[in-house]
Amino acid sequence: MIDSIIQTSLRQRFLVLLFGAVVVAFGLWSMTRLNVDAFPDVTNIQVQINTSAPGLAAVEVEQLITFPIENVMNGLPDITEVRSISKAGLSLVTVVFEDGVDIYFARQLVLERLQVARERIPPGMGDPEMGPITTGLGQIYRYVLSGEGMNSMELRTLNDWLVKFQLRTVPGVADVLSFGGNVRQYQVQVDPDRLLKFGLALDDVTAAIKANNTNAGGWYLEGAQEQLVIRGAGLIRGGREGLTDIANIVLKTIDGTAVFVRDVATVEYGAEIRQGAVSLNGGGEVVMGNVLLLKGANTKRVIEAVQEKVASLQNTLPQGVEIVPVYDQSDLVDKAVATVTMALAEAAVLIVIVLFLFLWDVRSALIVVCSIPLSMLIAVIMMRWFGLSANLQSLGGLAIGIGMMVDGSIVMVENIVRHLSEEDHAREPLVHRVLRAAQEVGQPIFFAVLIIIVVFLPLFTLEGVEGKLFGPMAFTVAFAMLGSLVVALTIVPVLCATVFRTTMREHDHFLIRWLKSGYRPLLRFALARRMTVVAIAVLTFVASLAVVPFLGTEFVPELDEGTMSIRVTMNPSISLDQSIEIGNALEKKLLKYPEVIYVFSGIGRAEIGGDPEPISNNELVVGVKEVLPVVTGRREA
Repeated sequence: MIDSIIQTSLRQRFLVLLFGAVVVAFGLWSMTRLNVDAFPDVTNIQVQINTSAPGLAAVEVEQLITFPIENVMNGLPDITEVRSISKAGLSLVTVVFEDGVDIYFARQLVLERLQVARERIPPGMGDPEMGPITTGLGQIYRYVLSGEGMNSMELRTLNDWLVKFQLRTVPGVADVLSFGGNVRQYQVQVDPDRLLKFGLALDDVTAAIKANNTNAGGWYLEGAQEQLVIRGAGLIRGGREGLTDIANIVLKTIDGTAVFVRDVATVEYGAEIRQGAVSLNGGGEVVMGNVLLLKGANTKRVIEAVQEKVASLQNTLPQGVEIVPVYDQSDLVDKAVATVTMALAEAAVLIVIVLFLFLWDVRSALIVVCSIPLSMLIAVIMMRWFGLSANLQSLGGLAIGIGMMVDGSIVMVENIVRHLSEEDHAREPLVHRVLRAAQEVGQPIFFAVLIIIVVFLPLFTLEGVEGKLFGPMAFTVAFAMLGSLVVALTIVPVLCATVFRTTMREHDHFLIRWLKSGYRPLLRFALARRMTVVAIAVLTFVASLAVVPFLGTEFVPELDEGTMSIRVTMNPSISLDQSIEIGNALEKKLLKYPEVIYVFSGIGRAEIGGDPEPISNNELVVGVKEVLPVVTGRREA
């Protein structure tokens, strides 16, 4: 089969060269469409179910909400785990599926069972909903909304009803979570003495407000020449008019006199009871937005689209209000990709230099060098075909295989040059001599590449987090080696038959002669003392095994993102105001260090969809300068 492939390639040289051009074009196009991430996504296939239950204690949340949801979720196909967290006012149930299950199919299964769970939850206790389709690395962009003369409630309202709606339209954004600030509410503050005076209960006020906040349709009214739509508008208006509408709702009549809501209560704006806050640089509370990446989306491209949307939104905000980015994951992605890209470029340059030094023929060296980009482009095409992203691990696989990509091409070119330098077949057509030389080493090249791929087979069998982390590296190495095999068996012989002369001269240049002069005595010495050489090799191998336990191990390569995370755990019963005060104090102390650029505190939890942290937990994110010495040990702030 290998001989037939080589023979067909040399017969159809134009088609092979056209195939090479197509590979280059399609590979470059695939490179622009390839997802770019910092690390492989190791998050399992999971669906989160969030339920807000204001006023309920953790025990009631567990009994009335969490348990019914867990009960109906057990037994779903391909499910591996159902876990939950029950807190005061919040239930979080996570349903984990087996790897390979489509996330949208998993959400469909959960949604079907969720209808059953809603029927088992007592009315008014909570409405469960699924969380956003994101991953553990999904928090890609954070911004702060700031404005002179505007309080936290006004900024939070602006973020919830303008900024979030616009950012959600960006392709690849799963959701935008608001964090910090006060959520505006219409609050009816009832006076119990007035209720008793008019013989009313709190439920009467609630029922009256609900009944007077609705619209009604009356269908059509036929006239002589017109048809009019009948509509009764009863919805409470927004803004200050809404306060007046609520205050003017009639609760009952006493002797023909109406009793309004304003007679028993005060209607005004108020802040929703919250379980989280954000402060920045010790300057007090701010309103923050957290952009979540859609699972499987291109991190780099989505962040660029978010940045463009933020720039366009600046012109639509009120005077003095601006969106200030405080965290951008594109920096991490750029650093991760740049690290491997630099390694690839350095390796490619070294390989080119070595090839020119040892081959000492421009045409031969250029043909071998061509196999590097062609093999990489074939690997990129396969990566996009199989849905792999360009990240630290997958590009690292290319860096590992870049030296092996040229092995087959070097053997092919060297053997062709050797055959063309033989004078016995000088009158034979060039294509025939190239064919005979290529077929001579075709099968050895095939089996040599196959052996290299087989070495990575154990990585293909990894499952779970290990498989997701190291699988991309194994796949990219295999793709690159397969690409190098295709190039060595098809394109390289065609290029040799195209650019080489009928006869060539093979001789050792000065570098090879110098190396051989040193190698021959060493070889004779080793052959004369075969048992000694074998014994030294065995002892070296045993010594290397003895050193293995002392080598350090890491889960992922070390990568300095330029930020640090500090977790502060406080008294479980601490108040939110006290947590904010402590956070501001820590921020001011950290900003005293010249290496620190910014500090912001994330206290408690954001709205539903984020991490369900208590207000006793403070996550400090510290932005530092790019070059910092590595410091071990603890240091007081």
